[in-house]
Amino acid sequence: MHALVATIVHHPEDARILHRQIRALVEAGHTVTYVAPFRECGVTPWDQIRSVDVPRSQGRDRLSSLRAARAALTRLAPEADVLLFHDPELLLALPSKRPPVTVWDVHEDTPAALLTKPWVPRPLRRPLGRVVRGFERGAERRLRLMLAEEGYRSRFRGDHPVVPNTTYVPDTPLRPAGDDRVVYLGHVSMARGAREMVQMGRRLRDHGVRLEVIGNADAEVRPLLREAHQEDALHWYGFVPNDRALRMASGALAGISLLHDTDNYRHSLPTKVVEYMAHGLPVVTSPNPMAEALVSRRPEGRSGLVVPFNDGEAAAQAVLKLRENEELRRDLASTGHRIARTSYHWPVQARVFVKQLEEWVTQADGPVRPRRSPESPPAPLPDLPAPPRVPVTPGQVPPQRDRPRSAISE
Repeated sequence: MHALVATIVHHPEDARILHRQIRALVEAGHTVTYVAPFRECGVTPWDQIRSVDVPRSQGRDRLSSLRAARAALTRLAPEADVLLFHDPELLLALPSKRPPVTVWDVHEDTPAALLTKPWVPRPLRRPLGRVVRGFERGAERRLRLMLAEEGYRSRFRGDHPVVPNTTYVPDTPLRPAGDDRVVYLGHVSMARGAREMVQMGRRLRDHGVRLEVIGNADAEVRPLLREAHQEDALHWYGFVPNDRALRMASGALAGISLLHDTDNYRHSLPTKVVEYMAHGLPVVTSPNPMAEALVSRRPEGRSGLVVPFNDGEAAAQAVLKLRENEELRRDLASTGHRIARTSYHWPVQARVFVKQLEEWVTQADGPVRPRRSPESPPAPLPDLPAPPRVPVTPGQVPPQRDRPRSAISE
């Protein structure tokens, strides 16, 4: 089976797209062509996949990226058995001649997400959300849908498969939870708690605890993070590939998730919470319903502490409580790892994901094309966790690049 995978919005090393779905396809012996903004993100593609570079779609600059994506997909789609795309924007770039199995992998509640996007003028956010809802209904009639959350089912009329955004869970954490740093993994925005994290970092600094923020940030947030970084209230590393970021997080005192109470987050489980648990970190989270249920209402026990929305001081106090009570943090860490290993280990979902695509292709086309022969196995993928491609220096404010770092060829 030949899968054509496309994104123009997500980073090419997005955990769900590359480290989970594409890895699962390659390890199952299938061929993958990956259309993504490699150059603008300074990413070297894996040797085991065919890569096609396109401009990144961000902010209000989206038309050039859509044109390039449409041209690439028009050229590549006829040779693919399945087209798997990850951005609602690509609904506008799908070629007329495409595989019978064209799948939109739904990552988020886009209309709700628009309510927090700083690049969308505030008066246009709700009207644009209604337009996107219309596109979603049209997509459901024409395409296959795959959902990343059970909570997304209510947005659609049909019964679509759910492949949860889980993670790889090691048999044992790399290091036990420590007592001198806390980490945040993921994209940084105001709605994801940027201001509260800065407040928390300043408070923790006075107690000898360092806050490490690992992830890209919205343009409006970058000055805030740079200022906090320069005053040593936190250490901001910028984007780090998911496998490397998890390695960096291992051994921290706690993992932080301070999402605001917005429509986009209310019915979603933050993947970072599962990742913290998987790597033996106690969780400090705002009362996002699904995160709160996971860390404080499981029959196995608690795996973290819940703090009020928009309260960086309360988050800092929770971290200090964990620092002062080694037995508590080790108990939370152990329970979290056990829950993650039992219920959120990605290889289980990987089999479901690959099998679903294979079944769709079989229904549309007959038998799935043969996989690679046992005599010619695919080259090994990068180990998990992998070393960083670019060294990350603690204490260095990460540059924000607006132009290519390196040339990527097809």
